[in-house]
Amino acid sequence: MFFWIVISIVILQRLAELVIAKNNEKRMKAQGAYEVGASHYPAIVLLHTAFFVSLLVEVLIRKPVLSPIWGILLTIFLLTQVLRIWCLSSLGKYWNTKIIILPGADVVMKGPYKFIRHPNYVIVATEILVLPMIFGAYFTAIAFTLLNAWMMSVRIPQEEQALKDATNYKEKFSLE
Repeated sequence: MFFWIVISIVILQRLAELVIAKNNEKRMKAQGAYEVGASHYPAIVLLHTAFFVSLLVEVLIRKPVLSPIWGILLTIFLLTQVLRIWCLSSLGKYWNTKIIILPGADVVMKGPYKFIRHPNYVIVATEILVLPMIFGAYFTAIAFTLLNAWMMSVRIPQEEQALKDATNYKEKFSLE
């Protein structure tokens, strides 16, 4: 029962985020924004969908028991949810699941973005590792952590370049 409650809440949260992202995308595109990395976005959607399917299948078929440290893992997961909301609220109308670039926009430098360039990606990586581990779904945790790392090795460079090309990102994060 605990598994179904947690998974249902997480899936509903992700669906709500997709609605927010779509609304933000429409608003930004109406202001002249454009999408970068559209070719890899379906792979991200597939990865995240397959993650939930794999988690469900692994738990239903293997019937693993809760991790001996499930309380610690759940605490980490809940902390990531607070941090996720902080990321979304800090980016506000700019937050999206896609790379949507509004030329000339100021880069958001508040909230967790004061401290790290891509905090939401760190949060997602943590969730992908920790959520399955709570329920003993170690195959899902390992496989999708590796797949997500590969996906981020594609996505982050494209996002970095797009931000440098069209915003004040270069000035904000210059290492020179």
